[in-house]
Amino acid sequence: MTLSTADETVLADVAVRAARTAGAIVASSRPQSVEHKDGGHSHASQVVTEVDRRSQAVILEQLEPTRRRYGLGLLSEEQEDDGSRHACEHFWCIDPLDGTLPFIEGEPGYAVSVALVDRDGTPRIGAVFDPVEGRLLHAIRGRGAFVNGRRWSAPAPAAGLRLTLDRGFAQWRRRGEVVAAIESIAVELGSTPVTVVAGGGAVIAACRVFLSAPACFVKLPKPERGGGSAWDYAATACLVTEAGGVATDVHGAPLPLNDATSTFMNTRGVVIASDARIAAAVSAWASSAG
Repeated sequence: MTLSTADETVLADVAVRAARTAGAIVASSRPQSVEHKDGGHSHASQVVTEVDRRSQAVILEQLEPTRRRYGLGLLSEEQEDDGSRHACEHFWCIDPLDGTLPFIEGEPGYAVSVALVDRDGTPRIGAVFDPVEGRLLHAIRGRGAFVNGRRWSAPAPAAGLRLTLDRGFAQWRRRGEVVAAIESIAVELGSTPVTVVAGGGAVIAACRVFLSAPACFVKLPKPERGGGSAWDYAATACLVTEAGGVATDVHGAPLPLNDATSTFMNTRGVVIASDARIAAAVSAWASSAG
């Protein structure tokens, strides 16, 4: 069905409430057990706790009435993909606890992410709750981004360029190559020096892009499964775009948030930047770097 502006407002309120409610559970919990699942190539994508599942259950309880009322599909990290995302005009895309490894280790960098995505893969609504900061970020396509309910207004740009990356960066064999490339781009753009901010999951890393502009986030294509999944980038792509930034694959094409063959981003890579100039420069390098 076609969603009206009023429908979008209702659904955004539900997404915000679901993210905040689940985030409160995460904030007050510690993992009692750690299990392994079939995920991507990295260890981070293969761990799950009972808190991930509790968070998911709370979110699904909040979203279920909207699924019936609006005919919405569902894609959630901690349950099997039922294919409804391809049959419905819109679907909920959920990561009940992104950054499970930092959460297990008691480090910051984990978050709850709830998004509404159109069948063509366009993110329509995004809500992210950071339990460590107690911060709720949300956005509605074409209507702006909000932080704790207030419209986001970007502060004056900081000096230099921030390269923000998730915790996998420390073990990334190409990390030196990436930093060197971003340093060259910063010189070209007159945005030196480069500050590298690494840690946490992909959701928090992507949110840092617009919270600490000028900044960028990049994941190069790779043959192994991984590179984040649709649920890592659905809400953050909406947030970054509505904050004036750019979220694409390394070729500058829209992120494949509803691909029929896989939820993983590894074949296309990811570029998220706080403005179009930075995005174009990073994409030009990343698409040639492969």
